[in-house]
Amino acid sequence: MYQTDPLSPTQAGLPTMYDLPSEDLNEPGLPDEFHVFQPQFLRETFQSSVYAPDETFIGTDINLYYDVRHTQWHKRPDWFAVLGVPRAAQQTDLRWSYVVWQEGVNPFIVVELLSPGTESEDLGQTLREINQPPTKWEVYERILRIPYYVIFDRYTHRLRAFQLVATRYTELELPDQKLWLEDAQLGLGVWEGIYADAQGSWLRCYDAAGNWILTLAEAANQERQKADQAQQKVDQAQQKAEQAQQKADQAQQRVERLAAQLRSLGVEPDSL
Repeated sequence: MYQTDPLSPTQAGLPTMYDLPSEDLNEPGLPDEFHVFQPQFLRETFQSSVYAPDETFIGTDINLYYDVRHTQWHKRPDWFAVLGVPRAAQQTDLRWSYVVWQEGVNPFIVVELLSPGTESEDLGQTLREINQPPTKWEVYERILRIPYYVIFDRYTHRLRAFQLVATRYTELELPDQKLWLEDAQLGLGVWEGIYADAQGSWLRCYDAAGNWILTLAEAANQERQKADQAQQKVDQAQQKAEQAQQKADQAQQRVERLAAQLRSLGVEPDSL
């Protein structure tokens, strides 16, 4: 559904990610803390039960090159996931950018985090100027045909989701602020809690049972709690064994005292 025909790096002399990196020294501004932590939170919890981790690529603030006719044109989503592509096995193979014609697979979902400077563009409210690259909305909807486009506003805590129906995005009703992604067997919703030591409303993923998927820290803490509980059971069992041994020792001492009293009366206990 999301597969395109991949081209070899030498075919037609097309550039690869090594020619099209994500660094852009002329791009103004840097992401704020929220734009660092929220994508990180999604990366930790986007765990599909259908696609293995090594079959899922997650891009955070890297360039997405989409047009083979205009190889320098790109967008830079805050966060996106691609299903059915291999994850880099070696550090040297980690992607410099995501080049659609090299990978052969389009993103499955894109998440944009609203900010005052990009709100109009994120919501598809900007018009393309003549002879200029298409808008973000046009790229996601018309060119890449990304099945799900998600927008999250951290100030209003509002989650908006658009699903590709035929050739156009249709906004979905999300009364509980949750979006179920059938193909990935994974959900995305607004969760209230603490992440990165900051209290607030965060996007995170949940499983088919409706349980929030644990972060690495939460999973480690859960394992520690299980280990502590197991150790408590061992300690309690050991304490009970020691108490039982004490009772047995006390009973033996009573027997020995009674035997001594009988002997003092000239009665041999063993003859009784």
